[in-house]
Amino acid sequence: MTARHIYLPILYPQTQEEFNQRLAESPEYAARWAREGAVEGRLEAQLAWGYMLLNGHGTARDPEAAYRWFGHAARFGAPEALNMVGRCLERGWGVPPNAAAAVEWYRRAADKGHSWAQYNLGCQYLHGNGVAQDYRSALSLFVRSARQGNEKSMNKLGRFREEGWHCRARLDAARRWYERAAVRGCFRGQFHLARLLADSNDIDGAVRWFSASCNNAPLPFCGEVGMMLAPHPDARLASIGREALARANQLVPASAGALAATALIRPGT
Repeated sequence: MTARHIYLPILYPQTQEEFNQRLAESPEYAARWAREGAVEGRLEAQLAWGYMLLNGHGTARDPEAAYRWFGHAARFGAPEALNMVGRCLERGWGVPPNAAAAVEWYRRAADKGHSWAQYNLGCQYLHGNGVAQDYRSALSLFVRSARQGNEKSMNKLGRFREEGWHCRARLDAARRWYERAAVRGCFRGQFHLARLLADSNDIDGAVRWFSASCNNAPLPFCGEVGMMLAPHPDARLASIGREALARANQLVPASAGALAATALIRPGT
């Protein structure tokens, strides 16, 4: 969650920068006003309060309440709220998981042009989660989302181009999509770009993007990357791998052997 999700200009006569400073100093400040605005029926406040409850930001974490508030906001037809109801249903946040229901909520938001809903719905089609697997529909959704600047959809388009899913495989096109995702901060795009650079013997570029990916990625992904890179013959890449493993093991109690047993040769897409 970022300050973007909980900045409520309708409630605060201050700039985004001023709000961010106060939020950093006291999350409870934003939580108090978000809750009051949500109870008053303000759409922006209901969304903000839902995010804060979901993440435990400035208040006790309460996924069930977050789901309810996203539902209240969804009654306004707000694409962001429709998408978040779908996320809760897909992930089981405050409600029993229901992939098929998530698809319908994502579809409603995607039809309104919401780029993250388009991405989420595309993933459902790609993996056949709650809907029949359909590469063509997934590709179309990722294209629509990427055109709005969604970096995760750009990474998916790179995967489509590399693997030849419902399109002609073209490694040069895959690399361009990965680069677009990477420069926008997508840790998977950064990883895939680094992997292609290493394969083409551009070690300097690979070092840059593997490092960026490990700095941005969640710990399980770092563990997978670490297991892949630690035995690499290039000393710099091997060092990145060892650092990634050390970072993963700091907060995830697991031996290197346990990580090796569960790691993927290529971390998830």
